[in-house]
Amino acid sequence: MLLSLSLILFSFQLFAQDSLVLKREFANKQYVNLYKENSDFAYTSPIGETGAPSKYVINGRLTTTYMLLGSYKSPIAFSIIPDFTVRVRDEVSAGVRTPSYRLGFAAYARLNKNPDRYQYAELAFTHHSNGQDQDAINLDGTINTLTGNFNANYLTASYRFGNLTATSIDESYYSFNHRLGLQWHKFFRYEPALDLGFGFTRILYNFSWRKYDQIEKKARNKPNVETEKETWRLNTEVSYAVNKIPAKNLMNLQKRLNAEINFNYSFPFMNNVFLMAAVGYYGEDNYNIYFQDRYGYLRFGLSSGFLRNRSRHYDN
Repeated sequence: MLLSLSLILFSFQLFAQDSLVLKREFANKQYVNLYKENSDFAYTSPIGETGAPSKYVINGRLTTTYMLLGSYKSPIAFSIIPDFTVRVRDEVSAGVRTPSYRLGFAAYARLNKNPDRYQYAELAFTHHSNGQDQDAINLDGTINTLTGNFNANYLTASYRFGNLTATSIDESYYSFNHRLGLQWHKFFRYEPALDLGFGFTRILYNFSWRKYDQIEKKARNKPNVETEKETWRLNTEVSYAVNKIPAKNLMNLQKRLNAEINFNYSFPFMNNVFLMAAVGYYGEDNYNIYFQDRYGYLRFGLSSGFLRNRSRHYDN
């Protein structure tokens, strides 16, 4: 009798341990998808940013996330994030002049086991440069925006959280996604010209509202399969510089505030791509050495990223 009870208790303990391991492994796998879904979009924008001091033929941003470590065995993940932006100028030669190169490394730590109400921490290191090698300051004391060197290194610490809503009658659902962060640029070395008025320390907040729909319901050749995709995404990005800036107090919104809201919509026949429309304001243009430019802008084009697009199998 005692031996039987001991065996039963031991079996229950093993079952509980196995169940806990399976939950952790499932969470680790799902969180890797969240890390990628929450990464920035790449985009292509004809005419570029309307409202910018310079005229452009086309602007483009190419970025992705290489998951170096994204195992279902670990709540920690690592990635490499290349991020390249170019603005083709409206000139005879259609020159790019100073590309914006970013290369970053990010570490992620899962904070709970529920991907439907997720929480995770993120720490990223990024090097930012433009590939130029001339002096950043002209002889007259102005910034050399033609061939001037730009380089900076920064850390970004973020807390990300969000939740999925329940599936509605039409099988659609939504997600609400938040990011709180702090960005610090005085890490390692940086171009001294930035001391003339760069936002070295920024507080960040991002919000994303996304809708998911069924797009293929039990096709004839696959009667037990339904496919869902992300139909649209509304992104809001706000950052505010809080470091000391010459002749600009802490409440100087015109210089310190960067903000953008963009809406991205994907028609049912599209795969992994959106139509994009954005409106924003740069108190500090984040494109390399143009940090002294500030302006409002509009941007239209195509965007893409790691979108939720998956098939579900049903028995009936």
